[in-house]
Amino acid sequence: MNDASSATPMNWTLRPWIRARTVALLLLAMVLAGVSAERSQMDRLVALSAQAVGAALGSGETSQVADGLARIGRNLLPLQLSETTDLARLPDLDRENLPWGARLLSEPTSERALDPETLQVTEVVGTREVLYEPFGYLLQVVWLMLQTVEIAAWGTLVAIIVGAPLALLGARGYSPHPLVMFAARGLASFLRSIPDLISALFFVLAFGFGPIAGILSLGLHTAGFLGKFFAEDIENAPRGPQDALRAAGAGRLKVLRFAVLPQVMPSYMGYMQYILERNIRTATVIGIVGAGGIGQELKGRFEMFQFQHVATMLLVIFLAVLALELATGRVRRQLL
Repeated sequence: MNDASSATPMNWTLRPWIRARTVALLLLAMVLAGVSAERSQMDRLVALSAQAVGAALGSGETSQVADGLARIGRNLLPLQLSETTDLARLPDLDRENLPWGARLLSEPTSERALDPETLQVTEVVGTREVLYEPFGYLLQVVWLMLQTVEIAAWGTLVAIIVGAPLALLGARGYSPHPLVMFAARGLASFLRSIPDLISALFFVLAFGFGPIAGILSLGLHTAGFLGKFFAEDIENAPRGPQDALRAAGAGRLKVLRFAVLPQVMPSYMGYMQYILERNIRTATVIGIVGAGGIGQELKGRFEMFQFQHVATMLLVIFLAVLALELATGRVRRQLL
């Protein structure tokens, strides 16, 4: 028996992580980042941000960024909750049956007009009768937000209906043919490569203004993501249960149903919850192009610098997303 001390020593070597190729790639990345930073005005971003921080700390210098943010902040509050409507715009209003909490008020008016006798522009003072609703604008925003949530929910359903078959056909080992797998993955990539705001423009042209364009743009765009995520989870599912069922004579669909789906379903629920929340946020944006929801109102109020109205909408959007996240999280825990 050979003595242990006479055994040939083993030489352990570690692969160096800093090599000439790595250094060259890092230098190239730094050069490209520097060129891109200049094109993207990153130097201006840093300078303006530093100037704003200095102004906030009391350096005495004026800051364009700080002044702009302060001006917007002052105009955000108080929130706009009420709505005042001229009775001339409500010809069918029943004075004996006003909306809940509403009342009729008279308010002074002032306008400049040409005096036909003196041919001078004078100020004409008068009164007008208006309908005052203390929570009228808040209710209007809530109604628009409800429509936005509906658009997002239907868009998520469309994404699931389209994305699930794409995932099954694009998953290696479950696709019926390599060409089918390639086509399914290509279609999923195509759907998620088109921004939903761009597709909403085309759907508005095809279907007209309204929620249909928003549902289709959100649904098809996010179907590409679900098709990719679902397929990757199917491919990465543990092979042991699948091999056991195949050895017992189970077909492809039974293996998918009893060995794959129970393992990937928690991830699927998380994906669908994220897509729903993401669609709610995005639905507020695509409404700008006429795809329904709260986006058009948000764009109009912002362009008129009515930041109190904008603040009300932002608060309602935040509360809606928060409430939906809590609700979907609770449903997910109960299902799993």
